[in-house]
Amino acid sequence: MSLLAASRFPRMFAVRQNFPRPVPLDIPAVVHEQVGAVKACLKPGQRVAVAVGSRGIANLARIVRSVLDELKAAGTLPFIIPAMGSHGGATPEGQRHVLADYGVTEESMGVPIEASMQTRELGRTPSGIQVCISAPALDAGGIVVINRVKPHTDYHSRTLGSGLFKMMVVGLGKHDGAANFHRAAVHVGYEPALREIGRMVLARAPILFGVALVENQHHDTARIEAVLPGAMEEREAALFAESAALLPRLPFEDVDLLVIDRIGKNISGPGMDPNVTGRRAHAYSTLLRNDLEVHPFVRRIFVRGLTSETHGNAIGIGMADATTERLATAMDRRLTQINALTSLTLHSAKLPVIFASDRDAIASMLDTLAVPDTSQARVARIATTLDLTTLELSEAHAADVAARADLTVLGPPADWVFDGEGNLPDL
Repeated sequence: MSLLAASRFPRMFAVRQNFPRPVPLDIPAVVHEQVGAVKACLKPGQRVAVAVGSRGIANLARIVRSVLDELKAAGTLPFIIPAMGSHGGATPEGQRHVLADYGVTEESMGVPIEASMQTRELGRTPSGIQVCISAPALDAGGIVVINRVKPHTDYHSRTLGSGLFKMMVVGLGKHDGAANFHRAAVHVGYEPALREIGRMVLARAPILFGVALVENQHHDTARIEAVLPGAMEEREAALFAESAALLPRLPFEDVDLLVIDRIGKNISGPGMDPNVTGRRAHAYSTLLRNDLEVHPFVRRIFVRGLTSETHGNAIGIGMADATTERLATAMDRRLTQINALTSLTLHSAKLPVIFASDRDAIASMLDTLAVPDTSQARVARIATTLDLTTLELSEAHAADVAARADLTVLGPPADWVFDGEGNLPDL
């Protein structure tokens, strides 16, 4: 192994992306207004299943509790369904544990959680896709789905990504529905499968309304909107456009090395958001030239560790070029394999080159860039693909940063600081 001398590491400086910072929402007040606009569909005494997922959505517990309070005020009897496909190891206990990480428990929400993985078939779509949905949700008098709307991580679309449709299809589908969707998607396409299955769920399941969430670049709630079934497909397209415009991204399109401190299911379905990294589970390359014409183009990715909330699910680590022994040790291979096999994204579970320390990994990744002077490499370091307000950039970016009004330098360039074992402190 060729390890670079410390003098050949590029010096790094901290930068803030100057995203707009709107006034925070009064979540209970907005939820009260939004649910009030659709409450004609609610009936006193009606059992209502509230679908809650596994992503690290901003203010999730507050939003869910506010929705539950409004349902109770309308005289209904709400309960929570973990709507997260195969996440949590595809077990009731695992899915309860995932919700608890976000502060969603029976005690904090004041309602029961029905975590059964049992599903029932709703029918088959015109192209023959079997549609399954949570049996406890179907047994309820109505279903409310809550999810963040954002661009999907596995395919590109201008109108439909991750949102209410995906929650109905994949989340409420549990392991059976998630597997059926992904198997269909590899044949007919992600978006066509999502629309086809979602339309059948809307037609045959007792969906009362959806609560669509949009987040801003600061990973905070920018919009909460209750949407009735008849308007769901059209409104999701408009909310998708708003979300795509607010999606935080790296400040530069061309990066030699991206260092990511943590990946996990609470950050993104594939652990790290391909909309940020440019690497998708079904198509990526380690070539140093951009033959796939992806944006952004990141030549090398080093992932240092996992989030605690992912419980060892290291899905997405296969999109990296390097990682650490501590991540490999923390990886729960069973959880990761279940997720990869269900989503048919087998690359996502592969382990990249494993290094004993951060220093060794960074040195080796710089060496593989095949450039004369690695101290001039264009390097970026982020905490996660959700946290892009503050990041570190190498000196090679300095002139471009100085010309950008949307970037503020937070300090002078400095050498990397490794501890006695050659590892970095977390951002």
